[in-house]
Amino acid sequence: MRLHSLATVVLVSAFAAPAWPAAAPAAPDTSRVIDMHLHAFASDLRWEARVGNPVTGQKMVATDEAAHREASLAALRRNGVAKAMVSGEWDAVLRWKETASDLVIAGYSFDDPEKLDLAFLRREHAAGRLQALGEGGPQYEGIAPNDPRMEPIYALAEELDVPLALHLHPGPPGGAYIGFPKARPSLGDPLLLEDVLPRHPKLRLYIMHAGWPYLEELIALMWANPQIYVDVGVLDWTLTAAELERFLGGLVKAGMGRRIMFGSDQMVWPEAIDMAVAAIRSADYLTEEQKSDILYHNAARFLRLEPTVPVAPEGAMETLPR
Repeated sequence: MRLHSLATVVLVSAFAAPAWPAAAPAAPDTSRVIDMHLHAFASDLRWEARVGNPVTGQKMVATDEAAHREASLAALRRNGVAKAMVSGEWDAVLRWKETASDLVIAGYSFDDPEKLDLAFLRREHAAGRLQALGEGGPQYEGIAPNDPRMEPIYALAEELDVPLALHLHPGPPGGAYIGFPKARPSLGDPLLLEDVLPRHPKLRLYIMHAGWPYLEELIALMWANPQIYVDVGVLDWTLTAAELERFLGGLVKAGMGRRIMFGSDQMVWPEAIDMAVAAIRSADYLTEEQKSDILYHNAARFLRLEPTVPVAPEGAMETLPR
């Protein structure tokens, strides 16, 4: 590792800092949750088809917008969720926001970046309605994260200083055959962002689904870009327990545990929220502090609800707050 002037100053300063007495750490609290990934719909074909839970086979419990919203909000509150980033159909998202304004962070979904009305988004943000961009799913349209068509979105998120939630995940099994003909797993490689991020240094981006299954690539991207966070939406209730431990545990072992955020990716099955929270709370490969960070504190820092603090221990080199 080569240290140039700025990094050298940071390193020397860190080692020269006085050793202040450390405050006694608070006991980890896994009762509080921030869900950075769930969805609202005005209508959905899965409601009409009464599609059961894809993991458990449980019969669908909510088959229209109002019932789905009520059941989902009940599940959030049952699991101690304090904030939830909700995206989907914009009118439905706003109805969630009207129903639970203290809980909902309103996100504007998109797949094809060329279909976005940037002037409309600016007006919604100015009116206090738009609080995040995403879920952004250009992968479903066959568009890579480093495609030039994405540049206006990155610039807008940076201009408005709002979180940008970007989908990087293969999608449902057989997705190319059941409605997403342009989707390709290779477009979910996190390293496709490696040239994007230096062009947008103030971008508050988080990678949804943590870029699964690209573990090594994600670790490389997060190492090089300490401002990047991820959520574990859908992984925490659809992956096998062994695969979730391999992937999530791998991120934590690589030192990324302070930038992993909880997400349920609740779609049309409200009980997925319960399943996702339980998967984190019961993970015996995580400490209670790591669970608390993933369930709440990492997102609280990302959303600026809590102060951003250095991740590295005292005396270690740290070039960016995260």
